[in-house]
Amino acid sequence: MNLSTTIKTIQDIMRKDDGVDGDAQRIGQLSWMLFLKIFDQCEDGWEDDARDQGRTYRSAIPEDCRWRNWAAYKDGKPQIPANELIP
Repeated sequence: MNLSTTIKTIQDIMRKDDGVDGDAQRIGQLSWMLFLKIFDQCEDGWEDDARDQGRTYRSAIPEDCRWRNWAAYKDGKPQIPANELIP
């Protein structure tokens, strides 16, 4: 699946969500999610590098906001169901 199709699919899903009004808001939220995903992958490498050097890596992002702690899937299911993400 190419990037354009992926973004279109995500936008279609986001259009169904309450509280997301307009493409401008969706683009901002999509950008933030992509940033968190990419940053989390970078942090994996930084954690490995720090471990190899006998140091501890400390994330700049609060633990509950890190991708791996709220969006990643484990055993084929999201760690936190979508309906629990919204307070």
